[in-house]
Amino acid sequence: MTIDIHTHIMPEHLPRWSNRFGYNGFIHLEHHKAGCARMMKDDVFFREVQENSWSGAARISELDVHKVDVQVLSTVPVLFNYWAKAEHALDTSMFLNDHIADVVRRYPKRFVGIGTLPMQSTELAIKELERCVKELGFTGIEIGSNINDLNLNEPQFFPIYEAAEALGVSIFVHPWNMLGEKNIGRYWLPWLVGMPAETSRAICSMIFGGVFEKFPKLKVAFAHGGGSFPMTVGRIEHGFQVRPDLCAIDNDKNPRDYIGKFYLDTLVHDPNVMKFLIDMFGADRIAVGSDYPFPLGEDHAGAMIKNMHIDQKVKEQILEKTALEWLGMERSRFI
Repeated sequence: MTIDIHTHIMPEHLPRWSNRFGYNGFIHLEHHKAGCARMMKDDVFFREVQENSWSGAARISELDVHKVDVQVLSTVPVLFNYWAKAEHALDTSMFLNDHIADVVRRYPKRFVGIGTLPMQSTELAIKELERCVKELGFTGIEIGSNINDLNLNEPQFFPIYEAAEALGVSIFVHPWNMLGEKNIGRYWLPWLVGMPAETSRAICSMIFGGVFEKFPKLKVAFAHGGGSFPMTVGRIEHGFQVRPDLCAIDNDKNPRDYIGKFYLDTLVHDPNVMKFLIDMFGADRIAVGSDYPFPLGEDHAGAMIKNMHIDQKVKEQILEKTALEWLGMERSRFI
């Protein structure tokens, strides 16, 4: 099978949260023609989306053409709403998670759901995490690479990791709220440069902050092949060695020792980079991720892996087995 762990979905009709909560900043959809909508942040255009951004049936028709068996559904990062009041972010998270759960219920052999949480509140995040698992049947959650500019090693997030570890919940870390975004807007640089840097920021903060030491059973996957981290791990390790007074203040273990302790998706758009990642991390830590249905994603999820000249067992591991292990699911669930 081909299992795609990195895809995004949203409800067809988003409430006008600004009207309900009394302040601006939320995304809504303007359906201006059949099967097409504008994502709007208040009155500012953000992105055009098509029916496959919300319709399970539309997605399945494309999956059949692309020969993708299963998609893991997560919300669009711009809908995290970490900046909002925590109780309102809980409302939006529940709405988004309920929609994902409904799509999975309709097509249980083709979709897996992972939830979004109001990460700005430890208490409410754990509350929604438990609901995602116990009521909605999710096996994972998606979080941002930072939470309102706080790195992922902040102590306020540790109880969330502890709860996720205890529940056996997988975590998918997706870049958003990119470093320096306001200063590099031209040429789409926040997405081309900022996102890879954000993912490395998340990985390094979890390594240096001791997250993987404190929660060794936590199953964390990072988007976009780990961003810039794999290509700069030598620099990161060297910095750790020459300036431990700056880098090793919370964790004295070499950053390189954590290679193989977390997962990456395949969204790197270059087979030579993919070979590098396989050599560095091992196929058992790499799973297909396409960023469907957005333009920076892979057109046909898993196509690059299928076309590479690598051992068939390595292909099977990346196309299917790593995803099942990360999700804690059996293949029979989809047959």
